[in-house]
Amino acid sequence: MAEGLRERKKRETRQRISDIATGLFLEHGFVTVTIAEVADAADVSVNTVYNYFPAKEDLFFDRSAGIVDRLARWVRARDRGESAVAAVLRELRAEVEAVSPRVGLMEGYDRFMKAIHEAPALRSRLWSIQQEIQDNLEAALREETGADPDDSLPTLIAGQINWVHQTVMAVIGREMLAGRNPDEVSREVLLLLGEMEGLLSEKVLNYAVRPFQ
Repeated sequence: MAEGLRERKKRETRQRISDIATGLFLEHGFVTVTIAEVADAADVSVNTVYNYFPAKEDLFFDRSAGIVDRLARWVRARDRGESAVAAVLRELRAEVEAVSPRVGLMEGYDRFMKAIHEAPALRSRLWSIQQEIQDNLEAALREETGADPDDSLPTLIAGQINWVHQTVMAVIGREMLAGRNPDEVSREVLLLLGEMEGLLSEKVLNYAVRPFQ
């Protein structure tokens, strides 16, 4: 269905407010910048900002919706004969090998990470996002395997898969914060992924294999 004019204008307004806020946060610090200053810079009212972003942290993590279901989405889209963790490893390797901004491999990512490190509220929100990623992944595993509600295996497997994802993101964030070159970090993280895969048990590696039929 084609996007209507009103929906397009709302989407563009939301994006403009977010982009302006991000620029202010990176330049002056998340704690220092107020919602009133964001509204003034975007030429909108404070109420308009809150209509699009209920909390200040939402302005910074405006693309979190596409992140919290990433692992669950990869698992649901796994190939026939492919396990849940194999699908996540494949997708992660592809993103890292492509030096993708979606995993933080980009110039300027150090400023993004620095802003998080300097703001307790952002660190708290990042923890919540990480928990949402794991919860969504566990829900996907239960749905894909038909596990009983009292079956603890989807919880344990989700924890193992999320460990791989969080470790990759943490290493990339740390290295980019240190001013490293994205291409160099990409090569190192690809090696790290191989090492992490070697630490996973056969039970984890073969969990939730999609049937060929």
